Amino acid sequence: MAFTCAPGKHRRPSRMQRTTTRAAGVAALTTTGVMATVAAAPAFAAEPTPEQTGLIPVVTAGEAVVEQIDDQVAVQKQAAFEEAARQAAAKKAVEEREARVRAAREAERKRLNTFVIPITGSYVSTGYQAGSSLWSSGSHTGVDFHAASGTTVHAVGSGTVVEAGWGGAYGNQVVIRMTDGTYTQYGHLSSIEVSVGQQVTPGERIALSGATGNVTGPHLHFEARTTPEYGSDMDPVAYLRKHGVNV
Repeated sequence: MAFTCAPGKHRRPSRMQRTTTRAAGVAALTTTGVMATVAAAPAFAAEPTPEQTGLIPVVTAGEAVVEQIDDQVAVQKQAAFEEAARQAAAKKAVEEREARVRAAREAERKRLNTFVIPITGSYVSTGYQAGSSLWSSGSHTGVDFHAASGTTVHAVGSGTVVEAGWGGAYGNQVVIRMTDGTYTQYGHLSSIEVSVGQQVTPGERIALSGATGNVTGPHLHFEARTTPEYGSDMDPVAYLRKHGVNV
């Protein structure tokens, strides 16, 4: 027996039918929308200009900042270079000044350790330990340098004056304690130009030669001693030669 649908009644579409219908509708809608969009859009849309986008002002501002930074870096490098040069020059100046000071000190040290002859251009007229009745000890305790009265007498080296005045048979005399602890004595002076306690240097004028005291004529009596006192004498020529004086 066959079954048929009642007149006027409709069955609900099947699931397959509904899916097919929906797909067809979506396809039609999509095609219509795309076509409408393509139809509405210009055929060739012009790209926006840099002025419209604001790109040129941004790029220009960026380049200005870069240039400003470069300028600052250049200024800093130049300042660093100049500072380094200034410091190098200052260091060199300090080193040169210190070198000059050292050289001056060394020159002064050498000068103070230098010895000279007491009468410039003179010679020994009477030697050390020469025998004669003229001396109370029976022998000469020093040497005599030939010199006319009033000839300049020099300190033979650096030292301090410990005696300056009348010395009996020596007449006017000067005794100097040398920097090495020895003593030098200058006798028969016509005048004295230093005082006790005074510091003297090699070649400094200390007196004028003469003929005071026990003498037969003007000359300079010179002694080298281990103490300031009479009787501690040593060979004056050997003493001077030891200190580099050509006698």
